[in-house]
Amino acid sequence: MAGIYIHVPFCTVKCAYCDFYSVARPDMADAYIDAVGKEYRARRHETGDAPINTLYIGGGTPSLLSPAQFAKLISYFDLGPVKEFTIEANPDDIDDAHVETWADCGVNRVSIGVQSLVDAELQAVGRRHNAGQAIEAIAKIQSHRIDNISGDLIYGLPGQTPDSFSYSLDTLLSTGIKHLSAYCLSYEEGTRLWRWLQQGRVAPTDDDIIAVMYDMLCQRARTAGFEHYEISNFALPGYRSRHNSSYWHGVPYLGLGPGAHSCDIHGTRRYVPSDIRAYITAPETAAIVDEESDTDRANDRIMTSLRTAEGLDLSQFTPAQQQELKALAAPHVASQRLVVTGRGFAIPEMSFMLSDAVIRDLLL
Repeated sequence: MAGIYIHVPFCTVKCAYCDFYSVARPDMADAYIDAVGKEYRARRHETGDAPINTLYIGGGTPSLLSPAQFAKLISYFDLGPVKEFTIEANPDDIDDAHVETWADCGVNRVSIGVQSLVDAELQAVGRRHNAGQAIEAIAKIQSHRIDNISGDLIYGLPGQTPDSFSYSLDTLLSTGIKHLSAYCLSYEEGTRLWRWLQQGRVAPTDDDIIAVMYDMLCQRARTAGFEHYEISNFALPGYRSRHNSSYWHGVPYLGLGPGAHSCDIHGTRRYVPSDIRAYITAPETAAIVDEESDTDRANDRIMTSLRTAEGLDLSQFTPAQQQELKALAAPHVASQRLVVTGRGFAIPEMSFMLSDAVIRDLLL
């Protein structure tokens, strides 16, 4: 099996924390859509004969595409039914016409960027919707034949407290979503939020408060019946993200559009430079090979696998690498930051907040 990711690089306003590639040029959408079709025809062989199992349209803001534009984009992909077809959406873009078109085109999963259900917290990071719009958007999607909804939340937002996060979390879980993604706010260099941090206009949330919010997240999600299957992702049984799980488990995928990344059937990685003008000019040759050594590929497996509840499978490594990994893992096993599994090692939920340090120590 294989997957396809399409990056839609348009936003009306860039959120203060976002470092994904996007441009405020929705007037370029028609040319971009045609370019994606050309790129796909030129690169579809990279996934071999494997059937396309998942299709994921992210961004940017894919929900900015009009219903007609979305339908045209999908018309370039003669894939047959895929098991999971996801679109990312902003709450304030969601109306009957959009959702009906998505459903008609085969979308069966919507990932909605809620982030918070407290208006002041949304305004603090430049989100363009309010809490009421997010709740209404979820209900509208559910009423249009798409019940597999993933909601995104952020903890550590400026002005956020454990009580306000508790309200957002409990309210979102009560809507009937099937999947929850929750991320700690990060201050990425080059973003508006990072500049505000340098200027003293915002301050990072205290680590102890972050820990309280994270513990709350894990406990409330578990009580609601969600599996904590990846550091930032929770799902009701049967509703794990197939597409993202494919990334973490090394399944080939084709990334289309400026800012997208790929990994073909031979393990070769490619990326499309984040330049929409250059992309539209020559989409067939836009992708560039990302040269990796065998050690680089092994480290990729370590980084992605240890983010999951299943953890690292040592059988994917050479005997010499296995011995090195066991030695590197030993101190973390002794301190219970790693647990030994039937396949190798996994980071237990109680240590997920320390995962960056654990993974860094295991890199070859």
